[in-house]
Amino acid sequence: MNMIDTKAFAVSEFLSQPIKMHIGGEQVAASGGRTFETLDPGTGKHLATVAAAQAADVDAAVEAARRAFNTTPWRTMPAKDRAVLLHRLADLIDQHTALLAEIESRDVGKPRAQASAFDIPHAAQTFRYYADLSANARQREPFAVSGNEAWSVRQPYGVCGFIFPWNFPFLLVGWGVAPALAAGNTIVIKPAEDTPLSALLFARLAEQAGIPPGVVNVVPGLGETAGAALSSHSGINRMSFTGSPEVGRLVAEACGRNLVPVKLELGGKGAAVLFDDTAVESAAESLASAVTLNAGQVCCTATRWMVHKKVADAFISKAVSTMGGMKIGYGGDESTQIGPVVSEKQRRRVLGYVARSVKEGAEAYLSGGVAEVSGYQDGFYVKPALLGGAPGNICARDEVFGPVAYVMTFQDEEEAIALVNSSPYGLANSVWSTDLARATRVAERLVAGNSWINAHNLFPHGVSYGGCNLSGCGGGVLGPDTLEDYYRKQSVVRPL
Repeated sequence: MNMIDTKAFAVSEFLSQPIKMHIGGEQVAASGGRTFETLDPGTGKHLATVAAAQAADVDAAVEAARRAFNTTPWRTMPAKDRAVLLHRLADLIDQHTALLAEIESRDVGKPRAQASAFDIPHAAQTFRYYADLSANARQREPFAVSGNEAWSVRQPYGVCGFIFPWNFPFLLVGWGVAPALAAGNTIVIKPAEDTPLSALLFARLAEQAGIPPGVVNVVPGLGETAGAALSSHSGINRMSFTGSPEVGRLVAEACGRNLVPVKLELGGKGAAVLFDDTAVESAAESLASAVTLNAGQVCCTATRWMVHKKVADAFISKAVSTMGGMKIGYGGDESTQIGPVVSEKQRRRVLGYVARSVKEGAEAYLSGGVAEVSGYQDGFYVKPALLGGAPGNICARDEVFGPVAYVMTFQDEEEAIALVNSSPYGLANSVWSTDLARATRVAERLVAGNSWINAHNLFPHGVSYGGCNLSGCGGGVLGPDTLEDYYRKQSVVRPL
């Protein structure tokens, strides 16, 4: 089934048979028929059997992408013609929002309503944004140099590899590959082994939109096999990895050996700075929603809450009542606000961090723990936790990646800035104050790729979103500079 008909497509039928790789426009089994299983985080039960790509399969995918780059019209067609196909792809994504949100909810565990309201439509809009940006970009730029006619021309790199994490599988595919495709590259995607399903559906939609076979390839599999084979492959021209700093280092080392440029979008330990003139109740509600979004599995969310001493008690009280009152449940339940974390491994990680934090002296304003959900006793549910204390505590330092926030207090502006900038991460922070001059001043001094004022987790198209320090290097996403990341510049000179 290469085409997806929403009326005929049955999710249960899709999940009931082994799901194959997508290489060169064909759905193919992995070498030796190898497979792996994924679980529904909400039930803890079997969800799907998926082809487990081996190094030979990654070779085949890279070869298919190279063949498509060299022999199909994709890289040579006018940018406006590629934009038409990318708009068609975005329309198909919108038309299949319900299907994609259902798959995403079952695969990740997140509330289906969140996936349908944000993840899927934002990915579609990302394709439209880069389609339009590329269609209006000047492909040739003249140089004013004496005695010569000279110019630069933008060319696609060739084959681009992508390794994506499990927290926002479809959204991050959109954020990652849209600029690469708009620039005329071909791609090989290695999705996370916990959540490979929506990327495989994306490949089918891309070809249904008219994108030539081989332009989009997907090789699901384990990180140590498929991921390692892709990041170390000498046949790719550009690499992008989204995930942890620990794995990011390994990917960068592998790419470095082949001199392949790599973009790293890594973790975060975001801070929210709340001054004494903050609207405490609304800020507490906003930050409680941010830290529990996707069960806290969001790299840019604010998990360090720096609160002015004058308003700390009122803020903590409101945050505890808000977080404690949220509905924890199965992602398919429309009333669910917090779904499960992605796996039992991740649940153990989150619970372990909370226990260690308390052992180190943190005060537990909201203790967290295992959440019991009626009818889903085998799911991977976690209660939100709010801790507080010294800045050296483990939960003040490390990225927990769960619904856990840590409160610290400050007395003045300089102390708050020092607390925020003490972290080795640098992804996203927010400043909360009715004094916009102060908020602006502080936002610009916080060391990160992004600062927000009186809000957290804002992702408008056209504003670059990326990190520094342990949070990444090599570029960001969502801005015009990301399109430039996927062009190589070539100069041409003719003496006069």
